[in-house]
Amino acid sequence: MPLDKTAQRIAAIDWLRGIVMILMALDHASWFFNSQRIFADSVLLYEPGAQFATDQFFTRWITHICAPTFIFLAGTSIAISNFQRQQQGMSTSAIDRELLLRGAFIALLDIALFSFIGGKPVLQVLYAIGISMMLLVHLQRLGAGTVFCLAIVIAAGGELLLMSLWQPGGEVPFWLAITFAPVFGEKYSVLYPALPWLGIMMLGWVFGERLIAQQSAAWKPERLLMTCGWFALTLFVVIRGLDGYGNLFMHLEGNTLVHWLHVSKYPPSLAYTLLELGLMAIMLSLLMRLESWKKAIHPNGPVLVFGQTALFFYLAHFAVLTVLKPLFERGSLEQTYSITLLVLIILYPICRAYRNLKWRHPQSLLRFL
Repeated sequence: MPLDKTAQRIAAIDWLRGIVMILMALDHASWFFNSQRIFADSVLLYEPGAQFATDQFFTRWITHICAPTFIFLAGTSIAISNFQRQQQGMSTSAIDRELLLRGAFIALLDIALFSFIGGKPVLQVLYAIGISMMLLVHLQRLGAGTVFCLAIVIAAGGELLLMSLWQPGGEVPFWLAITFAPVFGEKYSVLYPALPWLGIMMLGWVFGERLIAQQSAAWKPERLLMTCGWFALTLFVVIRGLDGYGNLFMHLEGNTLVHWLHVSKYPPSLAYTLLELGLMAIMLSLLMRLESWKKAIHPNGPVLVFGQTALFFYLAHFAVLTVLKPLFERGSLEQTYSITLLVLIILYPICRAYRNLKWRHPQSLLRFL
């Protein structure tokens, strides 16, 4: 069936989500099997003067785009999903309740499942996504303009607030850990404090609202994305070059590409956010611009299938990695890439079967995944 413009744009979103799922699988395969994996994306983890092997650094760095893209697109998908449900006659209160329940379910998944695996409370990306969804239930009532302004304040001003409350090495109270400052402790760990990532989901929601509201031929979202992407990258160069506010204590130690790209993810600095969202916007714009888009999309293509089953993929790929762990010793980067490919091959038929099952039962509990 031919795709209209709206379907093309949604397909582009699924493609980009699928790409970041594949990159995420690479990062987590590296976590399981790469003996030289780099994990130094925060002032809490990095030792000044440390030297990184280029191949190891870029294997880690290319996956930095995963969390902000996934969270941004989650916001976009919420806006589109809400609109579609309104078109189907669903009440506002029912839509809100659905989003609130899904957010709570996702956050509890993180707390229950990964805390059990880690042997202590661990709050990761699903916690940030779930909490952000729950907060978005109320924030979206403010309107797209207000939500956009608040998102910019969080992204640009959050570091100012954080630096007034926290210094590296100081004790972090629990309330600050779950909102702004990461903690890597013996009793509990918080890798993704909620509020910085909430700002990114809010931006995604605003983009989704704009995508819905202005579907005329004269308005081209790919042009807006490309403009915003290059603007964000320009701001990144300025902020990184000035080496002050916006870098969250991760200062430049040289002028190599590695030094410039080594920014703070935990928590996300303004430099990190600008860099990753800028790259994401350009990628999404290019996917929307593909001239042969209708021919390029195959409904059962692996990237599209992974993108349409993203949360299920996230959970399933950890299960596959855990099963494979006894079969391989930690070793080279080449092995890591090979295992990643194996994981994707295993997951493809599973995700495709899950997608088909979910589509056949759209009102079942499967909708939460």
